Amino acid sequence: MDITPFVDRRARLIARMGEGVAILPTATEKTRNRDTPYPYRADSYFHYLSGFPEPEGVLVLIAGNTPQSILFCRDRDPDKEIWDGYRYGPEGAKEAFGFDETYSISQLDEKLPELIANQPALWHSLGFEPEWDTRIGKALNAVRAQSRAGKRAPTAIHDLRAALDEMRLVKDSHEIALMRRAADIAAAGHRRAMRAAAPGRYEYEIEAEFLHEFRRQGSQFPAYTSIVASGPGACVLHYINNDRQMQDGELVLIDAGCELDGYASDITRTFPVNGRYSGPQRDVYQLVLDAQSAAIAAVKPGVHFMTPHEAALKVLAQGIIDLKLLQGSVDSVIESESYKRFYMHRTSHWLGMDVHDVGEYKTGDDWRILVPGMVLTIEPGCYIRPADDVPTAFHNIGVRIEDDALVTLNGCEILTTAAPKSVADVEAVMAEVKS
Repeated sequence: MDITPFVDRRARLIARMGEGVAILPTATEKTRNRDTPYPYRADSYFHYLSGFPEPEGVLVLIAGNTPQSILFCRDRDPDKEIWDGYRYGPEGAKEAFGFDETYSISQLDEKLPELIANQPALWHSLGFEPEWDTRIGKALNAVRAQSRAGKRAPTAIHDLRAALDEMRLVKDSHEIALMRRAADIAAAGHRRAMRAAAPGRYEYEIEAEFLHEFRRQGSQFPAYTSIVASGPGACVLHYINNDRQMQDGELVLIDAGCELDGYASDITRTFPVNGRYSGPQRDVYQLVLDAQSAAIAAVKPGVHFMTPHEAALKVLAQGIIDLKLLQGSVDSVIESESYKRFYMHRTSHWLGMDVHDVGEYKTGDDWRILVPGMVLTIEPGCYIRPADDVPTAFHNIGVRIEDDALVTLNGCEILTTAAPKSVADVEAVMAEVKS
């Protein structure tokens, strides 16, 4: 593994800190049931700075005249390694991941007071993990107890996660390469799902198809709980039952992405179970696709985060009026928010190590301005539930189309273009098996 990106990020954070000490633990192992753990995944912040994959790790960064990166980790244990696999141990981790110093995790509570003593500032994220608030509080009190010996505790505490959020919001070349690959893998999974869909099959059968493709191509996990929503389920935004038998004449909405080396992809496609869109389905689908195209065209440096949403919303509002689902002008439908009956979410969210990635959406009272290196989703939708004032032909048509957009110098790059999206392309892929 190339450790250069992790070493560079630690150096950038230390420079941002200016002075003081930062303390960042990784995620803990969690028991699923009895003696069976959940599959382990490192904390995103910890992985971003260290690349170290094991549990029971703590990263300490010291800024100032003599900057240091220090890792506390598990010791080598030949007996446990027979059961659970290789451990780096402090010496192995120092060499493999480029730390200045490494120690056994058993030394952490002894070393913490030494590391924070006489530092002007402590960088920690209060309130996220109460156990760590208590642990660091004990270390601070241990330093304060030595005040007559000339030891001083930090007088300022800064939010470490806030500083890292700003760094993570703009992706470096290493991150972008991983996200491109994660997008390609997810797109292959969606193509496979389209080919597998047919009336009479169950949603979970289709889920199994794209999960197989994700893993086959090297993804370690799904990026989030996958949605395979057919018929009325497509009008439930976070439908995850995935257990319904799909019927002829219905649409199926699949919202699924994979995680590769800690980075997520996020794709939604909506297609006909039988391989051919009906007239009303095609009308709604094309409306959402046109709205997405308008949003994608609006993504570029210098515009604010909500600009793509505003572009999509104008197209959707006009289309909903044209379909006679609402009455009035585009401006009145938007101002009254009556469109929210059929489109109730925003068009974008940040994407990165977490599928709903970190980073504030506003700076002060203003929406954040897009800059090159940011990655966001573009995912308008239209969800039409049965109602007395809705034509029967439109009942239970739920459509969402989602792609991942990297902001570039002149506009944006869609990372997920390999997933078929136009009506013609979707029907052609599905026809490959059905013909």
